[in-house]
Amino acid sequence: MADYLADVKKYDAGASADVVDKIVKHLGIALRNRDSSLVSCTDPKELDRVRENWVGKKLGIADAAKANASIEKTCKAMHADNTKSRVTFYYLVAKDLGKLASL
Repeated sequence: MADYLADVKKYDAGASADVVDKIVKHLGIALRNRDSSLVSCTDPKELDRVRENWVGKKLGIADAAKANASIEKTCKAMHADNTKSRVTFYYLVAKDLGKLASL
């Protein structure tokens, strides 16, 4: 848990440990596999899954354009990071969409 929080804090110094913990619990078993614990901004299918499963289902954002804009913004923010943690990526998308409080 501390590793996930430390990674999120690279992008948001005021990150809430409770929110990060909720994202970790939501992702569950996906975090055990290195490949599924990371997000690839160069894989359109991966970004579609993030939009449908995280932004659409979990965050309740039906506007695809708004979802895509937030995902693209997060990809740009994490551009220098070759291994984009799924927890950090999801946190930043939720923050951008103003949905951290609803997690």
